[in-house]
Amino acid sequence: MDRRKETYLVRQALRLQRGEINRRRFIMSALATGVTLPTAMSLAGRAEAQTPKSGGTFRQAVGHGSTTDSLDPATAENDFSTTVIYGRGNHLTEVSKTGELVPELAENYETDDAKTWVFNLRPGVEFHNGKTLTPEDVIASINHHRGEESKSAAKGLVAQVADIRKDGDNQVVIELEAPNADFPFILSDYHLMIMASADGAVDGQAADNGTGGYIVQNYEPGVRATFERNPNYFKDGAAHFDSFELLSILDVTARQNAVMNGDVDYSGDIDPKTVALLGRVPTLDILTTTGTQHYTFPMRLNVEPFGNYDLRMALKYAIKRQELVDKILLGYGEAGNDVPVNASMPFFNTELPVHEFDPEKAAEHYAKSGHSGPIQLSAADAAFAGAVDAAQLIAASAAEAGIQIEVVREPSDGYWSNVWNKKGWCACYWSGRPTQDWMYSSAYTAETEWNDTAWRDTEAAQKFNDLVVQARSETDEAERKNQYWEAQRLLQDDGGAIVSMFASYIAAHSKALAHDEAVAANWANDGNKAHERWWFS
Repeated sequence: MDRRKETYLVRQALRLQRGEINRRRFIMSALATGVTLPTAMSLAGRAEAQTPKSGGTFRQAVGHGSTTDSLDPATAENDFSTTVIYGRGNHLTEVSKTGELVPELAENYETDDAKTWVFNLRPGVEFHNGKTLTPEDVIASINHHRGEESKSAAKGLVAQVADIRKDGDNQVVIELEAPNADFPFILSDYHLMIMASADGAVDGQAADNGTGGYIVQNYEPGVRATFERNPNYFKDGAAHFDSFELLSILDVTARQNAVMNGDVDYSGDIDPKTVALLGRVPTLDILTTTGTQHYTFPMRLNVEPFGNYDLRMALKYAIKRQELVDKILLGYGEAGNDVPVNASMPFFNTELPVHEFDPEKAAEHYAKSGHSGPIQLSAADAAFAGAVDAAQLIAASAAEAGIQIEVVREPSDGYWSNVWNKKGWCACYWSGRPTQDWMYSSAYTAETEWNDTAWRDTEAAQKFNDLVVQARSETDEAERKNQYWEAQRLLQDDGGAIVSMFASYIAAHSKALAHDEAVAANWANDGNKAHERWWFS
């Protein structure tokens, strides 16, 4: 087909998507260009599938959730809570489905020095309780995570904020302690949802204080949440479903059966072992995206024996990482190297030593540690599909180096509140973050509540913290690279995180669902916004 005919067909397909012509008119146009009837009908079907349609109830299952979850974004800790946040709320900025940062509740933002940031708010946005968005709401929402008494998981992210104030009726000014060129990325973090305020404060538990595409109808922590579409949503071409139901189904088999039987339309957190089976179901499609998600085994330095450097190094060398990728991920990922950074991120250190299975090095470090006896490793498949099996594989490989590991199978319910960030060594997952500063501020810097390795007091940890702060304000790209490369070296060597695998996101969904060609990989489930970005075709 020549270029003119191809251009004509593309224009006609766009007209069909917009409803300017009907299916018969499009097929006749295609036939007139010399396209065969079967091809013309296929083109029409593809064009119609790409046309967002409103209606229906979207039922989504996720493999996370706990009865200790709450509506407060400050304490959100898993994909169930994150999806609830993105359903009922919005942020000043948003990571788009193609990975770029775009304004959301902010209409635009600007800075002259990367230290003082000005955010111009989108006018006329309404909260579900009827209140109109004001600068006071933004200020109170950010301050909800600040202060010495704050237990927010985003406390470390906003610790850099020196002052936040309004300027006029529709403008918020945020002044930082030091310049940070990546700061607008931070404001898209799911914890930093903008909520309706009263008397300078927000109620994190209120169900109607968001601006999102869906209004909460019922909320059962770690079980289910139901929503109705917000008729006053400010985003055009988004939130297409009439209603939305989110289900926490922790059991892998139950989640698989739910999507196979049509009890849900979409299931995330698919076990790689079931991909082949689900791929044979004629009503389902498999969606795989690759981003920064990684599976870790954090060792808390404030719990013995993990404060011992040589013991940590022994365990890092005692793991067959590629075996984990092959047997747990079935190839849907790559081996980790004890840093939460991979080649998809800026300033990735390509010269780090490779931490791979080395029983002699593991035994040498273990002897230096002076430890003897079993070391407990807690795991539940709530951490990630196959976490318990992964722990057993780690125990088997460590035994080859003379290290005895006792795998403790924990209950899935309550795992994130009773095990993670409390017990000395456990299985964990991180969705990753688009920038190194964001990732470090979420999980590794001293002030964050989610420093799940308690890596704060060693000389290397203190130097790491200094480097992270310096890199934020560094404008020379070469120097910034040097700072991030050194930060990764310190973290890999001295830190308590065993970053074992980078894992692809795998989901199964009904063929009746449609989505744009681009699917976000910053979080699972299209950036945890499938409910906003997808539709029934």
